[in-house]
Amino acid sequence: MSSPAQSPKIRRISPLSPSEAKWTQLNKIEWTDQTGRERIWEAASRKTRGKTGIDAVAIAPILRHPSRPASTLLILQYRPPVQATCVEFPAGLIDEGESPEEAAVRELKEETGYEGKVLDCSPTIVADPGLTDANMQMVTIEINLKEGDKEPEQHLDDGEHIQRVIVPLTELYDKLQGTSFPSILPSSPAKQRPTGRNSIL
Repeated sequence: MSSPAQSPKIRRISPLSPSEAKWTQLNKIEWTDQTGRERIWEAASRKTRGKTGIDAVAIAPILRHPSRPASTLLILQYRPPVQATCVEFPAGLIDEGESPEEAAVRELKEETGYEGKVLDCSPTIVADPGLTDANMQMVTIEINLKEGDKEPEQHLDDGEHIQRVIVPLTELYDKLQGTSFPSILPSSPAKQRPTGRNSIL
């Protein structure tokens, strides 16, 4: 991926009408609580959920190399909703007709260029159930490298700008605690950092 010509910036934030919303919708939930009282809840949902009932996958890559420590692969990606560059695992939506495992293999190759073998797929998890019913499954993929392997080419969609960062597993906790990212704020599934910082892991 070539270096971006400029830093991303938010030009304007305004209300979105339902007719304009391509990816999400706002729902009114009418429900009865444990005391029998009728209540109303506002929640956001994805419009892209398929027959699997699962919106997305996040991928936990395990890189194995003959002469280097076992590592994982994180990505840095600017996220407009939080106006910050976030430290994340590779992730993406599940296409119609895909299983979570198939989506994970595809997204890993698109975002990082790496290919591997699925080791595990987690139960369905949610990150912000007070706001949305969006869900995902975490897929662990093992990538076996050889001596002399070069970093593979990414296959990014238009508008995607993703930086790859390889981190030894023994160093991951300290890295995410801020030894390499001062002033990082908690985020899901990894962490977010304010824009304007050029430090990398």
